[in-house]
Amino acid sequence: MVAHHREEPQGRGLRGFTEVFGYTRAAVRLVWETSRTLTLLFVVLTLIGGVLPAAAAWVGQKIVDAVVAAGASGGSEELVTVALQWVGVEALIFVGIAGIGRGVSVAQSLLRALLGHRVNVMILQKALELELQHFEDPQFYDKLTRARRQASVRPLGLVTKTFGLVQNAISLVSYGILLWQFSGVAVVLLAVAGIPAFFVETKFSGEAFRLFRWRSPEARKQMYLETVLAREDYVKEVKLFGLGETLLGRYRGIFETVFKDDRRLTLRRGAWGFAVGLISTGAFYGAYAWIVLETAAGAISLGEMTMYLMLFKQGQGAVAASLSAIGGMYEDNLYLSNLYEYLEQRSEQKEGALVEGESVGDGLRFESVSFTYPGTESAALEEVSFHLRPGEALALVGENGSGKTTLIKLLTRLYEPSRGRILLDGSPLETWEPSALRSRVGVIFQDFARYQLLVGENIGVGDVDHLLDEERWEAAAEQGMAAPFIDDFERGYQTQLGRWFEDGRELSGGQWQKVALSRAFMRAGADVLVLDEPTAAMDAEAEAKVFEHVQGLARDKMAILISHRFSTVRSADTILVLDHGRVVERGSHEDLVERGGRYARLFELQAAGYR
Repeated sequence: MVAHHREEPQGRGLRGFTEVFGYTRAAVRLVWETSRTLTLLFVVLTLIGGVLPAAAAWVGQKIVDAVVAAGASGGSEELVTVALQWVGVEALIFVGIAGIGRGVSVAQSLLRALLGHRVNVMILQKALELELQHFEDPQFYDKLTRARRQASVRPLGLVTKTFGLVQNAISLVSYGILLWQFSGVAVVLLAVAGIPAFFVETKFSGEAFRLFRWRSPEARKQMYLETVLAREDYVKEVKLFGLGETLLGRYRGIFETVFKDDRRLTLRRGAWGFAVGLISTGAFYGAYAWIVLETAAGAISLGEMTMYLMLFKQGQGAVAASLSAIGGMYEDNLYLSNLYEYLEQRSEQKEGALVEGESVGDGLRFESVSFTYPGTESAALEEVSFHLRPGEALALVGENGSGKTTLIKLLTRLYEPSRGRILLDGSPLETWEPSALRSRVGVIFQDFARYQLLVGENIGVGDVDHLLDEERWEAAAEQGMAAPFIDDFERGYQTQLGRWFEDGRELSGGQWQKVALSRAFMRAGADVLVLDEPTAAMDAEAEAKVFEHVQGLARDKMAILISHRFSTVRSADTILVLDHGRVVERGSHEDLVERGGRYARLFELQAAGYR
């Protein structure tokens, strides 16, 4: 069973009723910027639609009075004609009401599609602006989940309710003017009868929103379980280990936990809604009896009675719709606060403007660099220093968790050092223009991405400016040792990879790694090559060939190699041995073996395995 925490949400939380309505303006602006034409059409139709119901009620009175007069006069042809004319007018009004309703529906549908796309693009665009540390933070994922759920429908829903409120206000004014002729008390009764329902709906809207925020972690767990149960990269182990029923049981357990809250809220909301609905029903039939008595006493005509009953009934519906719209706007504003809470997430990373370092040719320097991951206390790197010059190769050696990959994340500015400086050609990384810095570095991580794209595009993603450059694909594949097996494919570089799409082809682990290695060579101007255990799926001989090949290509470049196989890194100019984030040894392979320290012991252990 999943623990269901009852904590007040962090960040904005539930703010005051008045303050939370501040997102209405933002939603209107968002819809307006999405399509001005559709928004204007929506506004015009809404305004016209607010007047027509009252006009229909007024015309209804004219029809009844004309019919009564015609009957009293013995069927006067002139009065019958008048009655028929009013019937024609009413028919035109209802045709107009139907046409406006259909037009509003069409405008809403088109706006919903356009707005859904726009909001999703805003969410994804923001994701591109944020740093890696955000995506390694569970609280950030909760924000992202809340922003994506219902974010595409809430802005339009809010605007629809806003315009609906305007439409109902126009209708109520016109109803009130006509109903005032009967009694001012009736107008007041019409206005106050729906207020209890408004407070009930607002109360339960707030409770529903609190549940929504509390359940973000559970929603993410459900989405993750859906991914594990329905993705090809998990299905082998799920079937082999018999995990299916266990994971499906957890999925059901999460649903059962959250459904209890939903059921409790829905039942309470329904009970209270029925109770306060009786107040409105009582008000209507009280007014109904009053109007009937006035008609029976001869104070008003039969046509007026018909009009007042229709006005009161429609007016009561407009009041209820208005108050419901206000409650709905409150709820939509609450949900929109999730979207803007995410969109207002700030990136702390500074961006410089340098495209060339102050000391060209100086290479890469780490000066007393330390780093601690957010939310942790122990340092992942501590006082790391080295100088890597062009034409040199640096190898990083150490156990898992010793800080090797963290060092690469700092070099590529996926994170900023907690202390110390990293310089490229004599200039700190934060002073470089981001694209200029990225063009200098070619990286392949151990957990590289396997894109469900063409082979060539899988290589081309290494340099987005040349994503579709087939000549660059081929050159990079030659350098990354992927060309031989790609040339054997019937469609060559146009072969679809992965099984998600039609005619997709799956590669072996070693082939995928060569594709990823080729990706690092797409940046022809890159002079810092970083290979973070890119050959883990290869045997020792193949890995040695890859590193030898890379070092041969990088004679005028800087290479940083990470591998657990000491036979591979022994050819590096300098080897850094890391332990719990600290450099405990440094030197060439020969120097480190001669010292007889940690590196020598690990090398001897590994070498013994091959004897």
